[in-house]
Amino acid sequence: MSDIQPVIDVHAHALPMPLLTWLSGRGLADLSDLAAGVVRIDPQVSGIPKGAPIPLPPAQYDVAERLADLRRTGVTRQLVSVPPFVMCADATDERDVLAVVRRGNDALADLLAGHRGVLDPLGHVPLGTPAAPEEARRCLDELGCVGIAIGTRGLGRELDDPVHEPLWEFLTDRRAFVFLHPNSVPGGSRLADYWLPQLAGFPMETALAVSRLVLGGVLERHDLRLCLAHGGGCLPSLLGRLDLGWSRKAVARTTPRPPSDYLRRLYYDTATFSTPLLRRLVEDFGVDHVLVGTDYPFELADTDPLGTVAALGLAPGEAAAVRAGTATALLTGSA
Repeated sequence: MSDIQPVIDVHAHALPMPLLTWLSGRGLADLSDLAAGVVRIDPQVSGIPKGAPIPLPPAQYDVAERLADLRRTGVTRQLVSVPPFVMCADATDERDVLAVVRRGNDALADLLAGHRGVLDPLGHVPLGTPAAPEEARRCLDELGCVGIAIGTRGLGRELDDPVHEPLWEFLTDRRAFVFLHPNSVPGGSRLADYWLPQLAGFPMETALAVSRLVLGGVLERHDLRLCLAHGGGCLPSLLGRLDLGWSRKAVARTTPRPPSDYLRRLYYDTATFSTPLLRRLVEDFGVDHVLVGTDYPFELADTDPLGTVAALGLAPGEAAAVRAGTATALLTGSA
């Protein structure tokens, strides 16, 4: 009998080379430093300043290297999404966004073909456009994606914008697993240095975007199976403040129940990189609402997810739920 423990990583990325070469052919990507493990992508696609180097380790596009890494880390299954650098957060042309998103979904599905059940794609949808539900349907029904990945904004529209109502309705009706990853950061030159867009901007962006989902009534109207990257970013630390605003500020009392009620329905990955913070996440939201997430294969990734879960000191059944049990229930629609 095998003693291998199932471990499902819901937060992993891939950047297929066919997508990069397609972008390069349109003047939207500079591949001249691939040998150094770097790519540069136009700001309209990447959402970061022009010429900024984006790490591109071979595992982003080399399945053999990815599978070897899985064996080393103990992960038995990855849910793979494209990274935020091709999510078109700052694009302004809907046709361009649709072209990049569709090409990216096709390339990701092709890259992982032949490895399903171990490497499974999450299809990305184009936010800010009425075409989002149809692309979500195409990903689930035609490309074999096991769920959907979304950013935090698109085409200048926030997640609570009415344009997204059909998307939320579709995802709820399909009981789809949805992984939310920030694809933008709050604006301003204060984030220009020290890799702060990723270190501080992404966690803040998640908090802003999901606060709008709550206060905009989206989570009241739709029972989404939504998992947040990076342990929800700054959001868990805002539970008390959001509830306080709901109770004392009329403009923030937009829902029948306080914000914390809705946030406790959501799921959070383990990519907090702090055992005390992760323990608090389990305390606040429940062990059955925390899923393994590594942010593989970037430098800011958890390289020992089994150790991360073990450090929590959970009972065996609880640890098994974090490693794979809850994710399995969400993917099969039984949660």
